[in-house]
Amino acid sequence: MTDFSIRHKLEQQEKETLSQKACLSSLSRGREREEKLHPMRTAFQRDRDRIIHCKSFRRLKHKTQVFLTPFGDHYRTRLTHTLEVSQIARTISKALSLNEDLTEAIALGHDLGHTPFGHAGEEALAELYPKGFIHSAQSLRVVEKLEYHGKGLNLTYEVRDGIVHHSKGRGKILDADGEDMPLTLEGQVVRISDVIAYVNHDIDDATRAGIIKKSDIPSHLVEILGKWHANRIDKMVEDVVESSIKAELAKIVMTERIYSSVIELREFLYDKVYFHKQAQHMSRQVRKILTDLYEYILQNPDDYIKTYPKNDPAEKRVRDFIAGMTDLYALRLYEKLFFPRTWPVL
Repeated sequence: MTDFSIRHKLEQQEKETLSQKACLSSLSRGREREEKLHPMRTAFQRDRDRIIHCKSFRRLKHKTQVFLTPFGDHYRTRLTHTLEVSQIARTISKALSLNEDLTEAIALGHDLGHTPFGHAGEEALAELYPKGFIHSAQSLRVVEKLEYHGKGLNLTYEVRDGIVHHSKGRGKILDADGEDMPLTLEGQVVRISDVIAYVNHDIDDATRAGIIKKSDIPSHLVEILGKWHANRIDKMVEDVVESSIKAELAKIVMTERIYSSVIELREFLYDKVYFHKQAQHMSRQVRKILTDLYEYILQNPDDYIKTYPKNDPAEKRVRDFIAGMTDLYALRLYEKLFFPRTWPVL
């Protein structure tokens, strides 16, 4: 099979069918370590596949999205959140004739560095590690420094840029002048898709958990965005696509009416769900668990942390170890280290 059989054909298809504003795989800025081109897959397809097959991706299935170890099969995990973000982002990218492979790779990799126990875990680790902790930066560290026994996944520049700039916290989602915005339109699509996914599925999960009722959602937001989960996602996605086309793909945008409604819905979730008394109780529990684990492992590093990256201090590698834990692993390790055990009967 020659180099020009399949991959070259796919690259030609991108040039012929995608928007002029799309990021073409053949024009990627490349990887930190140069590699021979694959005969069948484009650069962004290879990145997507590397992410799906890495250990950090598999661990997402046992990491909390919002609710800690919920009793029920239908609550989101960090993995199902990632898949929902990917689906929404791919829909938008396809509609805008952007590079769907690049979009998918960024979406699948955006939360690889997230802590156990969701945002409560991130807040706890940010307090424990002297230089703080941001999960988007940790996701980049995972793909660059930690995966594949310290060699990293050697992803393309565009995918790494989209991963590290996907998060906005409670800040502006689409900030045209912000330095934290992704350089590619595909990265911007993932950034807005992340918010579209979680403001909708977190409402769904919070309703299922009995923390809120559907009637609690402000009526004017229901009128603007729709009553049901699928309706709201459709409304937001259609607005992104139509608005971005009107803007001639200078950037990914929303109309002010829908954008402000999304922001208000996000604030509703912070007020009624993320800062709910049950969530605050969980945060205190998580802080206790991660603090005890952090201090113990820091005192006994040889038993747990990796020898790579070689020049990083022990504190940073302890942070890496804890950030990489699943909820289940953290709970079991905590039980092993700190719960009393009965003595064997002689």
